[in-house]
Amino acid sequence: MRVIICGAGRVGQGIARHLALEHHDITMIDENDDLIEQVQIDYDVRGVVGHAAHPNVLRAAGADAAEMLIAVTHFDEINMVICQVADTLFSVPTKIARVRAQAYLDAENSELFSKSALPIDLIISPEIEVGEAILRRIRAPSAVSSISFEAGELQVLGMKVQEDSPLLETALDQISGLFPDLGARVVGIKRGASVFAPRGNDQLQPADTAYVAVSRDSTPRLNKLFNRDINEHKRVVIVGGGNVGLYVASQLEREGNVRVRIIEADSEKADVAVSALKQTIVIHGDGLARDVLEEAGADQADIVIAVTNDDKTNMLIGKLAKQIGARRTHALVNAYELVAISQDLDIDAVLDPRALSVSKILTKLRRGRILSVESLEGGMAEIAEGVTLDSSPLIGKPIDYAHLPDGVTSAAIIRDGEILFPTSATTVQTDDRLLMFYETSATRKVEQFFRVSADFF
Repeated sequence: MRVIICGAGRVGQGIARHLALEHHDITMIDENDDLIEQVQIDYDVRGVVGHAAHPNVLRAAGADAAEMLIAVTHFDEINMVICQVADTLFSVPTKIARVRAQAYLDAENSELFSKSALPIDLIISPEIEVGEAILRRIRAPSAVSSISFEAGELQVLGMKVQEDSPLLETALDQISGLFPDLGARVVGIKRGASVFAPRGNDQLQPADTAYVAVSRDSTPRLNKLFNRDINEHKRVVIVGGGNVGLYVASQLEREGNVRVRIIEADSEKADVAVSALKQTIVIHGDGLARDVLEEAGADQADIVIAVTNDDKTNMLIGKLAKQIGARRTHALVNAYELVAISQDLDIDAVLDPRALSVSKILTKLRRGRILSVESLEGGMAEIAEGVTLDSSPLIGKPIDYAHLPDGVTSAAIIRDGEILFPTSATTVQTDDRLLMFYETSATRKVEQFFRVSADFF
């Protein structure tokens, strides 16, 4: 696919990195010629220097032949104008814009992004995406990652495998027989630096991260099987009072059952946080100072979340918070090269805003009736939810461990509001909503499962 990315900052580079791995034809536009030179070297993309909202610059980037345009400059209004110009002058089919200001995103203003107004097909807001990811992890305290489906009735959780877990040395296809009332299914495994879709005879090993599809009712029992502390997060400390910190704190205030404290080093941002929040205590200070962390209660916190604008600061805060007694720590990290050392610093989970944005974009890139896509482990694997039409090659066939291609595992079927975990006796029906875990090398196979026949149109 021919894709134009407007803005070569962190988010733009993250998107380019992922799409380049899939061999899309990418052109990047930015006014900073140093950035353009760098991305051409790093990601093997074509670069154009200029203002992306100017018609002549878009024309030079090949907008008349582009199939998708992604506007992720630092300014919401410029991103909107870019999409308008791309639609009006070049008829680009799919237009995606980063919009950060909450004033544009309020539900009462939703008509702003309609076809008759601003022709934007998808809005991405990394701050809100990161905020939602944090909230999911607070609600699933035993997991290192959490993805929700069916209004939270079905989740895919990333669970660390402990050395004394009762699931060790058990073939995956034997788990349902040993625990017949457990509504859960292991669908993916990260082992060392690799991620793979397992077969039925695979077994979990200590230090693995197991990706498990689980129903809401079975989550407590799943936690016990993984020997995880299942106490809810009641005391939360957020270091960084910017857009992400404010969003998370405001949402937790609405839920009303969590005590939140924010640390913010910038006095103006701290004042804004004080004005915006009603129940959250805001502390003006340096989150890297031990006494400030202790004043905020980080030494007794269930979770400390570092979301400042500096990756290294966030990682050091996570390390220090763990040293003084925090049960869990999460850190916002943009740089891929830093993610790998997070475990060495005893940080429980890393939040990658670019990966979250990529997940939304992938939904627009995937062919067939795919409703949503989530990127995992830096793009090494994905989870897709799609609808099986009459033309799907899966209709009437089982989809347990033994009946899918290498690199693909079925997670669950949602049929008439009921969640089904596949067994050898489960066959796919038309209009099933099917969740699949797959290695990215198997993407085209999965797209075929949800392919649309000519008769559909």
